[in-house]
Amino acid sequence: MKGNRGPRQPGGGKQIAGPRHAFPHFRRHPAATKRHSKSDGPGRSSFEARLSRAPRDDGKAADAVTRRGEGGARSGVQNVTIGADENGMRVDRFLQVQFPTLSFARIQRVIRKGEVRVNGKRVDAGSRLEAGQNVRIPPLRLEASPAAALGDADGDNTRHFLKSITLYEDDDVLVLNKPLGLAVQGGSGTTRHIDGMLEVLRDAQGQRPRLVHRLDKDTTGCLLVAKTRMAAAALAKSFRSRSARKIYWALVAGVPKPHQGRISTFLAKEQRDEDSVMRIARHGEGGASHAVTYYAVVETAGPALAWLSLKPITGRTHQLRVHMTHIGHPIVGDSKYFARENWQLPGGMQNRLHLLARRIAVPHPRGGVIDVTAPLPQHMQQSWNLLGLDAKRYDPIEDAPAD
Repeated sequence: MKGNRGPRQPGGGKQIAGPRHAFPHFRRHPAATKRHSKSDGPGRSSFEARLSRAPRDDGKAADAVTRRGEGGARSGVQNVTIGADENGMRVDRFLQVQFPTLSFARIQRVIRKGEVRVNGKRVDAGSRLEAGQNVRIPPLRLEASPAAALGDADGDNTRHFLKSITLYEDDDVLVLNKPLGLAVQGGSGTTRHIDGMLEVLRDAQGQRPRLVHRLDKDTTGCLLVAKTRMAAAALAKSFRSRSARKIYWALVAGVPKPHQGRISTFLAKEQRDEDSVMRIARHGEGGASHAVTYYAVVETAGPALAWLSLKPITGRTHQLRVHMTHIGHPIVGDSKYFARENWQLPGGMQNRLHLLARRIAVPHPRGGVIDVTAPLPQHMQQSWNLLGLDAKRYDPIEDAPAD
């Protein structure tokens, strides 16, 4: 692009110069500046350095086990002091960063059983850590890291795959175009996922890229990844303060009326058989969280289908999918929440989730704004072609409020 001094961005990403936290609307700017990160310095990570100095409360002189793990090795009790980089981080996310070979289910179980203590007290998985707090980590059996388990050829293949889905990259940030059907994190029976693949991208100081947010397995599009601890802390703060802006595209059954609106509900998790779903809950109900979504109809295909642009203000699990079903216009291909009797999928369309994380705009950790757009995935492009929808149409959701 003529005059563009920004870093490589094959998927349409743009880093915009400007005030660090001031961008109330999704407006594109012509300038782009390249950012360079500073090295974190040689030697061990801050976590490893603090771990080597931390006292052990089990009275044993067990050898320390590195966070990457050695096949079948078991760590001793560890006491870790939270640093500035981890301030505000969720407890479960902190453990994921420190022990990437542990499964999500295992981390949740350890926390739920009260084996992880913060300043001597039990905590929930979603509790936020503060700089200076002491975290007691119980003995953990650490499996071989994905990178160690992969042969050179497999590691190269994984790096090549990640490069092929990269929309934007600089020294601090990576934005991936997550494909349909690929999980973001591990779980029960899930061994192949983005979080595990990031292990092959560890740098010379042992830092591995880490997820900033999540997408559902069948949702495609922009997935933000921090390449350094500094970037992870800054981007996490942007998400908590809601200065990160996200736009999703969806194809839904029927045409919402009015064509633009705001959905505000409470959502709670409900266990059904062996699966869990999100449902609409009452204000004040235990475990319920407030969820807000703005929507706008971009284009219609008669009365049967509508292309919506969605702006979630909050980031609840399955929020957009539940909200669309709640207003009577479920997302096409949603096997969990689609609720319309006698509805037939138009011929030629694939019965896959038609939900795309189209665009993300977030303050860059070193100033300016990262603004990245993902293309339609193959199954949605096919539907757009069949229905005669124009992906270049003006997106009215840009005029929706920021909160």
